[in-house]
Amino acid sequence: MKIEEVFESYKKNIMPTYTKTPLIFVKGKGSKLWDMHNKVYLDLFPGWGVGNLGHCHPKVMQAVRDQISKLIFIPNNYYHIPQAKLARELVYWTYPAKVFFCNSGAEANEGAIKFSRKFGQGKYEIITFENSFHGRTLAALAATGQKKYQSGFEPLPEGFKTVKFNDIEAVKNAITDKTAAIMLELIQGEGGVNVASQEFVQALRKLCDEKNLLLIVDEVQTGMGRTGKLFCYQHYGITPDVMTLAKALGGGLPIGMMVVRKEIADTLQPGMHASTFGGGPVICRAALASIKAIRKEKMLDNAQKMSRYLFSRLNAFKDKYEVIKEVRGMGLMAGVELGIPGKDIVSKCLEEGLLINCTHDTVLRLMPALNIKKNEIDKALKIIEGALKGSK
Repeated sequence: MKIEEVFESYKKNIMPTYTKTPLIFVKGKGSKLWDMHNKVYLDLFPGWGVGNLGHCHPKVMQAVRDQISKLIFIPNNYYHIPQAKLARELVYWTYPAKVFFCNSGAEANEGAIKFSRKFGQGKYEIITFENSFHGRTLAALAATGQKKYQSGFEPLPEGFKTVKFNDIEAVKNAITDKTAAIMLELIQGEGGVNVASQEFVQALRKLCDEKNLLLIVDEVQTGMGRTGKLFCYQHYGITPDVMTLAKALGGGLPIGMMVVRKEIADTLQPGMHASTFGGGPVICRAALASIKAIRKEKMLDNAQKMSRYLFSRLNAFKDKYEVIKEVRGMGLMAGVELGIPGKDIVSKCLEEGLLINCTHDTVLRLMPALNIKKNEIDKALKIIEGALKGSK
């Protein structure tokens, strides 16, 4: 298709649910993307965190090619080896648990919400947090603590209480005899890269233990090495009752997962929950290859090393440019809060061949691949600094 035909097809045939950037990418490798004019872009925000391995990692491609030549789909009322292997692998790297496979983060969070209600035996309320984001489906949207995403979709499902993030007293005051669970992101990505404090998370775990509540940790964006450990909860010295995963787990292919503490996992019995395509052979092979690549190529070590370098450079920018109010984040998940809207900065970076994101209007968000190289970070920061210099 010609460029004009692509744009016209989108306009005529695809619902306008995304704000489109007028670029057509045709190839990706590592942290680079090529458009139809063969212009190369450096991608420091690969797919909202999907691309933890960068684009088209060879181990993932090899696994997909091998599996797709043997068996593409088998329904979940039968067994298959890739799903068994992936479940075993995830449980090995997390905690004693059982898993449920689905296709996305919203689906995983919907599963966690359903699980908490069944577990609660009449208790149904879930406490969530301001500036959180848990997905676009109705229950996940109701759990999301941002009115801008909820507007126009009322009435939302009942049973969600939103309180201030990092405020344990607010949580305690929200608990009633109908409370079943507390649900949070340890780092609020869409909310502005807000990091939960150690004291807050440990207090939540203690509170849940005392009140017999489930602690649901949404690691859709932070999971699979994003924070320098395979899972973000490992920084906090706690274990979730339920953890949700998606985005980076499939190495670029769609997958979601709910990981439930083993002692309570059998709460859901046959017929209570399902996902037609969840955990299919091809996607499970891709996820297994992704995990193997992270381990074998020591990507967590690289992420920790590159994190220290990235944050040192960003904090130097903060000292140099008054427009930067705060730098925050963990691992290779960085937020740069500006005193001005960040849209123009993102646009200037795009013109220079750099892809980054702006969330919450004023927070520049950088989430490079775990195998990002120092010279690629240097190139990206040079472009960002050039954009900052021209900002007012």
